[in-house]
Amino acid sequence: MTLLSVNLNKIAVLRNARGGAEPSVPAAARVCLEAGAGGITVHPRPDQRHIRADDVRALAQLCRGRAEFNIEGNVFAPPRPGYPGLLALVAETRPTQCTLVPDADGQITSDHGFDLAVDGERLRPHIAALKAHGCRVSLFVDADARALERAAAIGADRVEIYTGPYAAAHARGDPARALAQCVAAAERARAAGLGVNAGHDLNQANLGALVAAIPYLAEVSIGHALIGEALYAGLAATVRAYLALLAGG
Repeated sequence: MTLLSVNLNKIAVLRNARGGAEPSVPAAARVCLEAGAGGITVHPRPDQRHIRADDVRALAQLCRGRAEFNIEGNVFAPPRPGYPGLLALVAETRPTQCTLVPDADGQITSDHGFDLAVDGERLRPHIAALKAHGCRVSLFVDADARALERAAAIGADRVEIYTGPYAAAHARGDPARALAQCVAAAERARAAGLGVNAGHDLNQANLGALVAAIPYLAEVSIGHALIGEALYAGLAATVRAYLALLAGG
């Protein structure tokens, strides 16, 4: 079954809006794992607007031996006060997976994948450094990415297909073309020997069709929609609803 990794960035946004320690990011992680989620995802950013380095450390300890831990980030972003840099965080916390994302400081959220024809050689030494710390490496890519197959050549283990355009098309009621692009990207990645993850704007309305079309999907990372839905239905119940979709229920 496709692994559900719950992204907890929005829990940290809510905490940081007030200050203090509530809502607790580790407590939310425990609820998700107890409900059956197979992993936790966080995206520590240099501006620390949600997940902070201390959250990464606490979650690494919580997940160790219990669940997958996935750290997302931009390996090209330099360290700064309060943010030691992605490589340093990985070296310290040893996550299961590190997902590299080409986001800039000013982006509200990730909105595109790497162009591996341009960025591949720059990424190669960083991928090697991450893998030396024992973690799997995934690269965030667009469904219509050029040179997607290069991800394998530069050492990546997986790609994560950016599903924002698919989610937008699904919301408009015309998802067929965008879904076909995701399937084509997944097939190209699999043919190159890569595992396939997916993420961004996935929700209970659009997830089922994606998993049905890509039954070998290894992992989905879902945060914004899941946390929003949990405000109404409860966090544990929402996690279980996603797991039922992934199981074909």
